[in-house]
Amino acid sequence: MGIFKKFINTTKSSIKFELPWEELTDTVQIDAIVTKSTDRAQIVFKHSTRCGISGMVLNGFEKAYDIPEDKADIYLLDLISYRQLSSAIEDRFGIVHESPQVLVIKKGQVIAHGSHGRILDLDIKELLK
Repeated sequence: MGIFKKFINTTKSSIKFELPWEELTDTVQIDAIVTKSTDRAQIVFKHSTRCGISGMVLNGFEKAYDIPEDKADIYLLDLISYRQLSSAIEDRFGIVHESPQVLVIKKGQVIAHGSHGRILDLDIKELLK
C-alpha cells in the first residue's frame, strides 16, 4: 500500500488549489449560500479527497474555470470530513448526492448541476448571464 499511497494520495494537504475556494464546513453556510444567491451565483463543488477521479475532475474544473470573482462565490465541500453537509444540501435542494458534483445556485434554486465528467460539460459562464 505504501508505494500506491504516494501516487493516489489526494488528501486536502496534498492539493494546491488555484481558485479562491471557501470551505464548506457547517450547515449554517447553506442558509448563507441561499441568501447570497439572490445577488450572485453560488457554486458548490463536492469533492472526495480519497477519490482519484474526484481529484482529476477538480483539477480540470480549476483549469477550465474562468469566472470573475465578482460573478460567483465558490465553495469546496470535503466529503470525507463533512459528509453530513452533502446530505443537508441534498435535503435542501432536492439534488441526489453524487461525487464529485457541482451545483450552481441562483435565487435560492439549483439552476444546473453535474457529476463526474458532466461537471466539465457545464457552461457555467453562460449560466451566470
